Amino acid sequence: MAAAPDDERFMAAAIRLSQWNLGRTSTNPSVGCVIVRDGVIVGRGVTAEGGRPHAEPQALADAGEKARGATAYVTLEPCSHHGKTPPCAEALIAGGVARVVVSVTDPDERVSGRGLGMLEAAGIEVESGVLEEEGRKALTGYLTRQTKGRPQVILKLAVSQDGMIGREGEGQVAITGPVARAQVQMLRAETDAILVGIGTALADDPELTVRLPGLQQLSPIRVILDRRLELPLGSKLVKTANELPVICIAGPGDDGALSGRREALRAAGVEVLQSEDLGALLFALAARGTSSLLVEGGAQIARSFLDLGVIDEIWLFRGDVVVGTGGIPSPVTPARLPPEFVLERSLALGPDRLEIFRRPD
Repeated sequence: MAAAPDDERFMAAAIRLSQWNLGRTSTNPSVGCVIVRDGVIVGRGVTAEGGRPHAEPQALADAGEKARGATAYVTLEPCSHHGKTPPCAEALIAGGVARVVVSVTDPDERVSGRGLGMLEAAGIEVESGVLEEEGRKALTGYLTRQTKGRPQVILKLAVSQDGMIGREGEGQVAITGPVARAQVQMLRAETDAILVGIGTALADDPELTVRLPGLQQLSPIRVILDRRLELPLGSKLVKTANELPVICIAGPGDDGALSGRREALRAAGVEVLQSEDLGALLFALAARGTSSLLVEGGAQIARSFLDLGVIDEIWLFRGDVVVGTGGIPSPVTPARLPPEFVLERSLALGPDRLEIFRRPD
């Protein structure tokens, strides 16, 4: 069945709507759904915070009786299995829609093709693959977790004019201006978790939260690579652990001192996990429902993830500051870019520039 002339237009609206709750729907993906009747959107829904309710029942409720005979545009194949909520395919059937247009087929083996099959068996016209490339980009985190068993990994670096990310012994160095820093805050708000190494945690004493007014509640889970559990109990991260989750990743093995620090951190509200290596850590995060991970650690952490080959996107913020003597070289610059990455987007942010590089699937 060929796509109708307006299918791409309305699917684009559903994809844009799906972005509304990025980073807030774990363990489910953020899906968008619009109900269209006679060329007018009569209902819309996006996966709610916490992952439920799903987009389709919300859009159907918004449309009410106008859903009967209408077309539903959904960014991801409607689920077909009974979980904590009934199948969305059943909701669309009960809602009386005449046609369902889907962007991306769900790779989850409990759903893949079954949701579309349920709709077709009920006599509903089904069209899939509309704006599939755009839909897959919007669902990258979820699709990566489903197909690769790990979260989507985004490496963020702020690089000076002379190719540095900081200066030895000085902690955080301001390389970009307020517009670029606000963009970083938005990136944090759209990801499930953020990761730094213990070196960054000790040098900068960061909170790793979203600091834009009105968006603080969108702060991601905070993950610290801390093999010896050196995170101070008086740090901002530990002090806020009961308000926003902090996970310290300890190395394998144990001794008396490590055991004592573990118990002290846990008593302060910090979760402590052990992991053999980064690969095991990513698998563990995915198993917890983490679909996207923002790596903001220093040069060593960045190199470790790059060497492992698990970086999916690089967000390179370029400032006009010159760090000079004692600078810490960035593992990535426009002149030193891993060959498998391609430039996807470049934009000016005040006096600074953001370049987004993506590893093709």
